[in-house]
Amino acid sequence: MTRYLVFTLHAPLASFGAIAVGERRPGWDRPGRSAIVGLVAGALGIDRADDSAQLALDRSVHCAIRTDAPGRMLTDYHTAQMPKADRKRRPFATRKQELAVPEQNTVLTRRDYRTDTWHMIALWSAANPAYTLDSIADALKSPIYAPYLGRKSCPLALPLAPILVNAAGPGEAFAARLNQAKAPETHLRRNLRATPGIIAMDADQAGSHDIARIERRRDRIASRARWQFGLRAEAILRDPPKDQPS
Repeated sequence: MTRYLVFTLHAPLASFGAIAVGERRPGWDRPGRSAIVGLVAGALGIDRADDSAQLALDRSVHCAIRTDAPGRMLTDYHTAQMPKADRKRRPFATRKQELAVPEQNTVLTRRDYRTDTWHMIALWSAANPAYTLDSIADALKSPIYAPYLGRKSCPLALPLAPILVNAAGPGEAFAARLNQAKAPETHLRRNLRATPGIIAMDADQAGSHDIARIERRRDRIASRARWQFGLRAEAILRDPPKDQPS
């Protein structure tokens, strides 16, 4: 049996960013590992520029994500200012430096969002964790920085409501969390027609599970301060259990 920390992510609007190039900002149908670790870091009060603490947290936990309602795609078109191209100029380190350039061009950008998403997250401890599941659970109940799903314009619609449970695997841990859901959460799930969906987890932890496929995502934190992320193998499990709240 493994000890899991399980919580729910539900929001009317969410943004699970993929690799972004130029004016196009695509999105995934589920949060990446870096998004989960970032949300937990904010709850703990870890500053985004504190690379050592961010990496210590990332190494402290393994992660599984169950997608019960991926939501519908919503694309937002809006304008943004960018300085004129100049090959002789060094790359900008920050957005503030870009906007300080006197002459600006206006570009049309496209960003993907998801509406009415519902995901369940399971965390379990890695070897010699710098942050324990108990400390993370306490932080999720009373977060220092407000949690949101991808962008600050995407607040949560429900409390995270974390629980600690002993289970044989992520599937059982998710079922235990669902069985402890309170009435408002159960009502919302029915309205969204949320059903147990695919489970995606760190591939190096999925050895005993029935794996449908392996996907590679660039969502392993290398440097949060510099927005650098490395590739990670994610296992998609086959035939998730059709659990229902009791």
